Amino acid sequence: MGETSCAVPMGFEELLDHVGARGRFQILQLVFLYIISMISYPHVLLENFTAATPEHRCWVHVLDNHTVAHNHTATLSQQDLLRISIPLDSNLRPEKCRRFVQPQWQLLHLNKTLWNASEADTEPCVDGWVYDKSSFPSTIVTEWDLVCEHQSSKSIVQVVFMTGSLLGSLIFGCLSDRFGRKTILTWCLLLMAISDTCAAFAPTFFVYCSLRFLAGLSIMTVLANTFNLILEWTRPLSQTMTAMQTSHSTGQMLLGGLAYFLPNWVTLQLVLSIPLWVFCVFSRMAVESARWLIFSNQVEKGLEELRRVAHINRKKNAGETLTIEFVKSSLQEEFDEAQKKTSIFQLLHAPRLRMITCCLCFIRMALAIAFYGLILNLQHLGRNIFLFQILFGLVTLTSRFVAYLLLNYLGCRGSQILLLFLTGLSILVNTFLSSETQQTLRVILATLGIGADTAGLTAYSIHSLKVTPTVLRSTIGGIRILFGRVGAVMAPLFMTLAVYSPRLPWILYGAFPILSAIAVFYLPETSNRPLPNTIQDVENNTNISRKVKKEDTTVKITQF
Repeated sequence: MGETSCAVPMGFEELLDHVGARGRFQILQLVFLYIISMISYPHVLLENFTAATPEHRCWVHVLDNHTVAHNHTATLSQQDLLRISIPLDSNLRPEKCRRFVQPQWQLLHLNKTLWNASEADTEPCVDGWVYDKSSFPSTIVTEWDLVCEHQSSKSIVQVVFMTGSLLGSLIFGCLSDRFGRKTILTWCLLLMAISDTCAAFAPTFFVYCSLRFLAGLSIMTVLANTFNLILEWTRPLSQTMTAMQTSHSTGQMLLGGLAYFLPNWVTLQLVLSIPLWVFCVFSRMAVESARWLIFSNQVEKGLEELRRVAHINRKKNAGETLTIEFVKSSLQEEFDEAQKKTSIFQLLHAPRLRMITCCLCFIRMALAIAFYGLILNLQHLGRNIFLFQILFGLVTLTSRFVAYLLLNYLGCRGSQILLLFLTGLSILVNTFLSSETQQTLRVILATLGIGADTAGLTAYSIHSLKVTPTVLRSTIGGIRILFGRVGAVMAPLFMTLAVYSPRLPWILYGAFPILSAIAVFYLPETSNRPLPNTIQDVENNTNISRKVKKEDTTVKITQF
């Protein structure tokens, strides 16, 4: 049994080498899917700019009604008019949500430190608000006045989008395993293109939230299927997946640059949504995963795609020798296993795969908790969110290459353990530093933490795909994404514990990555090993040295 499990998984890898695993097709596919991922990822962070809250104050007649101001207050400056119309908050800045019922003319002659502001009656902004449009001329906040007593409505958009992504990762993840990666990718691109384009013309806030929910349903599947399509057609995996991971960082920097030059939220929404229509059309020309087709009992279609790839890679002889008998003889046991109907319920009867799935879910949740916890902490770096978005993209981009180097030297397990410990340790040390005297060190540690967390997510993404079988890869991927969304929700919930202890949330942010590092020990090492295709491949996995694997590969290639 052990000997069979060593040789059998090499079958499809040899077929891939036969038609070309690093040829023109892989380059074209990588570029195309990279651009799709780069354009799609900013839609996750869109509300950072389209829902930005500019400085604002109440609209008042004496200050903002130009007719009144000209007839009665022409000799007064804007600063004086503001002083008599808007009360000051505890930081001696104009209140954002209240105004004086009547202009307080006496403030022009009294020392403000001697005057008791509580003597004057104030009221909410019954006539609306005036916004500072220097940075954001238009956002959904200014569009529907999502400030003051309605400020919680802004977070509703993100909650709705996140809920959509949570449900979509489960629904479309299962559909991708049943109907194919390319088909579901095309439909999800279409759904996202329609919903986010229409969102730019939403007449009400409710309609906008509904459309963003639909966009959320498809976004995670688009990102996941671009990865799966390139993964299942390419070798070596680590380099290709690291390159694909950088598309998210590039997308973040692209969003920061576009938002700076296109501050109007409708324009920004359209500029990021219209290209999705183009990619939706061209995605139909992409090549479906032959690995998925063959192991979904669609051998003839799989052969067509293999011949197509062989032609693009200029492997003429390879295309001629590819026959159903040839494939079946090379993938005999995997093909027999693939005839069996595979469902998520088989996880319950596969103890090794079940344990691997549980560990992967916990690690993904811990990475999300640390990531979103650090994002909240990094916002104090400055008010220029455009620059911060680009800087954040640069940090995550660099960290992904660091992950690639670590994967080469430490393997999947070693690199993940190191990065998770580094993430947790940087947060815990940061927790006990003074926020006043050690501000620079706190920023450095926070940046280190977000970089280590991102690098850890890169290593995790590669490792998780290499320990799950082809027949359930998208389904398990959807479950992993679900736990990532759960972690994203848990991060702000932990902040509510700050009322008991200001340091408690940050201790939890640091503790989860360290605990998840322990779970990595229960995952198999996958360096220099082929992808498992069936559940049986995972269940029969044994620790094999690289030397033995090379010998097995040589024998198998000779037979092939």
